[in-house]
Amino acid sequence: MTRDEIFAKVVEIVKPYAKNEDALEAVTDDTNILEDLKVNSARLVDIILNFEDEFDIEVEDEDADAVNTVGDAVRLIQEKLS
Repeated sequence: MTRDEIFAKVVEIVKPYAKNEDALEAVTDDTNILEDLKVNSARLVDIILNFEDEFDIEVEDEDADAVNTVGDAVRLIQEKLS
């Protein structure tokens, strides 16, 4: 799976939880999931669980804590898939 494919899937997974539509339209690696997309921290847990299901990976708590931006999520998933 290419980085672009992972990025697109991450954005799709985050989309239902994002409250800031404008930031979602202009999402980049540097987009902060909590601050820019206005996802609440409880929902971030749901997003991580969705990553695990979608990509068939396991994300440990310390790895999940390091996911702040969309780019962080993409890098984490790439590491887990390799």
